[in-house]
Amino acid sequence: MRIAVAGSTGAVGSYVVQLAALAGHEVVQISRKLGVDARTGEGLLDALDGVDIIIDTTNTTTTSRVKATAFFMEVTQKLQSAGNAQRASRLVTLSILGVDLIPGFGYYEAKLAHEAAAKAGPLPATIVRAAQFFEFPSQILSRGSLGPFAFVPSMRMQPVSARAVAQALVDEATSGGDTESTLELAGPNVEELTSLARVIVRSRQRRTVVVPFRIPGQAGKALRGGSLLASSTTRIVGPTFQEWFQGDGAAGSRN
Repeated sequence: MRIAVAGSTGAVGSYVVQLAALAGHEVVQISRKLGVDARTGEGLLDALDGVDIIIDTTNTTTTSRVKATAFFMEVTQKLQSAGNAQRASRLVTLSILGVDLIPGFGYYEAKLAHEAAAKAGPLPATIVRAAQFFEFPSQILSRGSLGPFAFVPSMRMQPVSARAVAQALVDEATSGGDTESTLELAGPNVEELTSLARVIVRSRQRRTVVVPFRIPGQAGKALRGGSLLASSTTRIVGPTFQEWFQGDGAAGSRN
């Protein structure tokens, strides 16, 4: 099978490329770094020539609702249009667990628009909603540090391995199952983001003080109250954060 991976150099996309190739599939990488821009469409039509399935793992670092929505809408519409023109059979789109349960949070509203755009296109779309990745606490520490202090939002989550999510994306894309379904993924344990941040700080042996802060409004209340946690229909996949951190995640988290 010929599989195109949009966002192929990202945290999940790079794993998708690796796992799809290991499974014997032909992989087409879609990334601006490689000369194919899913947002502008530059090189996209040629890249999707002969592709059977498109897996969309694209992401943007902006938290602005307007900017993030514009990004996801443009990317998805381009993938749908070019994929349909090249007779691809379906689109598999990566989203976020609990994205519909966090009111007034700009980035999550943009991801809901992302999902809607995927479902509105001519190609049947499968949505895979995943919990926060194990790398998330390190990302928050890098963005929220000011001198010796690291400001980390209070939120409960059920983090998951990016590699496990990538495997689920590949499995879903190649399964031939329900092409217009929504799959949810989470890790085995409920965690508090500030606690994971402190684990990483201790491993770095730095004198950084993790300062919890509450995101205001309904969004903050939902984040603290468990809206990001698994439901009865969520698929639980390992490893745990602790297992990952002691193994594959140790080097990256200690940088």
